[in-house]
Amino acid sequence: MSGLDVRDDGNITIFTLNRPEKLNAINRPMAEEMQRRFAEFDRSDQRVAVITGAGERAFSSGADVTDIPEFWRCVPGLGIVTDKPVICAVRGWCVGGAVVMAATADLCVATEDARFCYPEGRVGLTGGLIAALATRIPHKLAMEIMLLGRPISGQRAYEMGLANAVVPDGTHLEAALDMARGLAAMAPLVLHTLKRFVNEHAFPRTPAERLALTQRDLEVVRNSADLEEGLAAFRENRSPSFQGR
Repeated sequence: MSGLDVRDDGNITIFTLNRPEKLNAINRPMAEEMQRRFAEFDRSDQRVAVITGAGERAFSSGADVTDIPEFWRCVPGLGIVTDKPVICAVRGWCVGGAVVMAATADLCVATEDARFCYPEGRVGLTGGLIAALATRIPHKLAMEIMLLGRPISGQRAYEMGLANAVVPDGTHLEAALDMARGLAAMAPLVLHTLKRFVNEHAFPRTPAERLALTQRDLEVVRNSADLEEGLAAFRENRSPSFQGR
């Protein structure tokens, strides 16, 4: 079990981080599964994705420090590659890399009891992806989250522009689904085009994002059938037959 549950609600797909006993911390299997299942979502006829967390205590506590993942795999715009809208529905703690997920999703709903926190300055480790926060909300507010490491409430996240709405505790998923249903009724080509224009042209890429994009693109080559064919042809002393896959 990867700790990720995926289900459809009509033409909306709900991705639930499901390790409540670990505050939905994301380990290697979860990150890899999330990247794979989002690729399936992108190829499908589903219209909108919602990411949420199981239980009442946390959306996610970020990377599991006992099995640290390549976190870029579960970040919208990096490992999660889709022009379809992605909404985060946050209840309880949203910590570390989970703040990156909420910031890079297209939309975010937070409950009154939500607590966003980036404590890596106290931990002594960062992957650098959090720097993208400064391209999503005003500079001083981004630095407040990144440098001070103080938890901020759902209401404060809304005031900062990190969340689109703050809703009563326990209503986050339904609020996100209501938003998603409205999106699902709109013209997909328009939504996809607007999202692509924003993601490709409005946001400068931070060093960690550029590294993640390089890793993502090179992984396609490393895992390709063409590489297998090339190695087989070398071993068999023949000319390879590449298919571009």
